[in-house]
Amino acid sequence: MNYGDVLVVGGTSDARAICQQLDAAGVPYTVSVATPTGAALAGDIAGQVRCGRLELAEMVAWLREQHTRWVIDASHPYAEVVSRNVQAACEQTGVLLSRYQRPDQIDSLTHPLLHYVDSIANACALIHGMGDRVLLTTGSKDLALWRAGLPEKTLLARVLPVPEVVQQCADLGFGVAEIFAICAPFSAEFNAAFYRHCRADVMVTKASGAEGGYREKVQPCLDAGIPCVVITRPAPLVTGDERLDSLTAFAERLARWQAIESRKQQ
Repeated sequence: MNYGDVLVVGGTSDARAICQQLDAAGVPYTVSVATPTGAALAGDIAGQVRCGRLELAEMVAWLREQHTRWVIDASHPYAEVVSRNVQAACEQTGVLLSRYQRPDQIDSLTHPLLHYVDSIANACALIHGMGDRVLLTTGSKDLALWRAGLPEKTLLARVLPVPEVVQQCADLGFGVAEIFAICAPFSAEFNAAFYRHCRADVMVTKASGAEGGYREKVQPCLDAGIPCVVITRPAPLVTGDERLDSLTAFAERLARWQAIESRKQQ
């Protein structure tokens, strides 16, 4: 086996945990991340790391050149374009595709101030009738859409402490008092203090699951009487046995894959 036989599409803490299971099983692999930040988050792993976004044609070419036999899509739950490209590339090359996606926890909380929407556009339509200071904890990728959709609001961006991200915020007109560059996840106590500090009237987040500190982020917001708008995840593209929702499920799938590979070599 070689490093190209298995491809993990990563950039998340979930992908790192999957890499660690592959390491423990002695399976060589490549983990593909989009940015140097993603490469740094991969940490000390035994597999190879390739850095840089892959368009569909590039992904198809890579899978063919590497003779890849298994792709594990552990990309961010909201990276819909990435997952669509991965699915299309695997279909074109006949490569087995599994999707790891952590549970979203949205059923664990109910409250009159908790609102679920399926898009940024619908979130903006809802927030128009709410308070002025809107805290965005949805990452930096879509800040331009929020700025365009809520021009009358004071937007507060909680983002990663990465120079290019802070510069992006500044380029979009966020002032120094509106940029909070800090690395999540946080405890419920920290979030409660943070909401008081930034004087948020509304908080916007995503259904990030336990690994993303979903309950620790949402419950203090509701306890403080602050409306919380949650953007739900896109529907998963992979269903059935190849959709994995826990590391235990991945371990079982890995064991089955290894058994099949072992029989092929006999």
